[in-house]
Amino acid sequence: MILGFDPGRDKCGVAVMGVDRRIHWHQVIRATEVINSVNALCETYAISLLVIGNQTTSEEWVQRLLSAIPPNLRITKIDERYSTLEARSRYWQIFPPQGLARFIPQELRSIRRPIDDIVAIVLIERYLDLPGVAVGSDERTHRINP
Repeated sequence: MILGFDPGRDKCGVAVMGVDRRIHWHQVIRATEVINSVNALCETYAISLLVIGNQTTSEEWVQRLLSAIPPNLRITKIDERYSTLEARSRYWQIFPPQGLARFIPQELRSIRRPIDDIVAIVLIERYLDLPGVAVGSDERTHRINP
């Protein structure tokens, strides 16, 4: 299992996905509560890798995570440029519009909730799309040292 982490100052997006790309869990969590949530998810799911976006506050979050998560959990950074844009499109795949909203063009629809968790899903998918990443392969991941 892979845990996607979209870091932020006030809130973070977190998602859990299998290497089969099946989404098991996703949520936007307050930054003050996210470390506890990550640890709880590690107890619930057999998470072996944490994929984190590489922009904004990522380095600060990597340091915080390293001091709080299980030592066997590997961390890798992934390019998160334009991930919010990609997540807007991905949102409508996960939550298709209902009723008359189906007829409104996607770019005119508004999303009425934070999508940081969808960004975390996009980060995992980007990792799985990297060349050389095979299902079950550990070759492109590592534990980031402080």
